[in-house]
Amino acid sequence: MFNVQVLGSGCSKCEKVVDVLTAYIKENNVEATVTKQTSPEALLQYAVMSTPAIVVNDVVVHSGSIPTKSEVKSWLD
Repeated sequence: MFNVQVLGSGCSKCEKVVDVLTAYIKENNVEATVTKQTSPEALLQYAVMSTPAIVVNDVVVHSGSIPTKSEVKSWLD
């Protein structure tokens, strides 16, 4: 089971990241939960400087852009 967090302000890029992650999870029957974190404290906790950022099981795996499906696959396989 993966715990995936999307960190950001809630902008359109952040929403797109949630859509990409959710679509991959559904298409590939991955056991995962996706949550959005918009608090500044979350960004500070993970020392994220650019958003959107993606945290998988408490490890920052990506930040600053919308990931590709192959990137998502590498984190959730």
